[in-house]
Amino acid sequence: MPRTVKVAAAQIGSVHRTSTRASTMERMIKLLDSAAAKGAQLVVFPECAFTTFFPRYLFHDKEEMESYFEDDAGGNSIAESKNVKPLFDRARELQVDIWVGYGERTPEGRHFNTAVYYSGRTGEVISKYRKTHVPGFVDPPFPNAEVHLEKRYFETGDLGFQAFRVPGLVPGTLKADTTESDTEGKGDPIFGSLICNDRRWPESWRPYGLQGAELVLVGFNTNGKADDIYKPRRPISLEDARKEALFHHRLAMQYNSYANSCFSISAGRCGMDDGKFDLIGGSSIVDSDGHIIAEAATVDDEVVFAEIDLEECRKGKKDIFNFGVNRQPQSYGIITEQKGVVEPKLLA
Repeated sequence: MPRTVKVAAAQIGSVHRTSTRASTMERMIKLLDSAAAKGAQLVVFPECAFTTFFPRYLFHDKEEMESYFEDDAGGNSIAESKNVKPLFDRARELQVDIWVGYGERTPEGRHFNTAVYYSGRTGEVISKYRKTHVPGFVDPPFPNAEVHLEKRYFETGDLGFQAFRVPGLVPGTLKADTTESDTEGKGDPIFGSLICNDRRWPESWRPYGLQGAELVLVGFNTNGKADDIYKPRRPISLEDARKEALFHHRLAMQYNSYANSCFSISAGRCGMDDGKFDLIGGSSIVDSDGHIIAEAATVDDEVVFAEIDLEECRKGKKDIFNFGVNRQPQSYGIITEQKGVVEPKLLA
């Protein structure tokens, strides 16, 4: 039987250092309303969606740095935060689920790059994810460098890759009290979360594949400019650097969707923040065979919409990527036993 879900990626254009939470919130709610008008049951927003991508700056004023974070004591607290409550309230009114990224500050004063899945039907946060593959630097590599300082502001995520089921999206699903013995692919949809750099690492996706994930949600902010830090392998123009960044973004989303037989939604920031930070956009929806079925056409606020059938995941999960039949975990020890590169010994 078809298991269709109407989904959307809410791409967000330029958000400057001077942009207020209120102005950004207004734009996000407008995108949510637009997606809901198309029939979307789920809307995915970018990484650090409520502010500009602040880790590019070196803050000398701790108060200013802290202003970019949201207090989150767990449970439903982020949905009640005065800065961002209007978005969650609107999702509740519309009965539309949202996935959104933000800078999280815990009651203990820890900081994470975080995303939550909020059910507009139940009014509850049903999943939280913290970015695992945190890139960049703790300190600028040279004076006045404006680069990713994510390692300065965010701890490594500590929640792992925990898939979760989402209620209310697909009618007629099997529940825990079923007497049926074959429940695979018949329960509520199974989702997973990733943030930006995580999408480039196959190790991020495979745990979700092993939990039967049918849809992986990704928020990102990706630079399109070739700078002095992340130099391309060859001399390259700004235009070609942007194309290269988009190519690698699509490659990561398409291959990993295919290799885990799942759909994916990626929602990104785009445009020129503060007139100098070029973000690629490229928000998309990819099917379980790795094909892009919907993609942003602009570098501005835009809703990317598609109706997907999660039943299409079953073929890959039972065929070429039938993990239970074809995986050989006894041969994969090096993946978890070793972190950096260890080359074979030199030849005599």
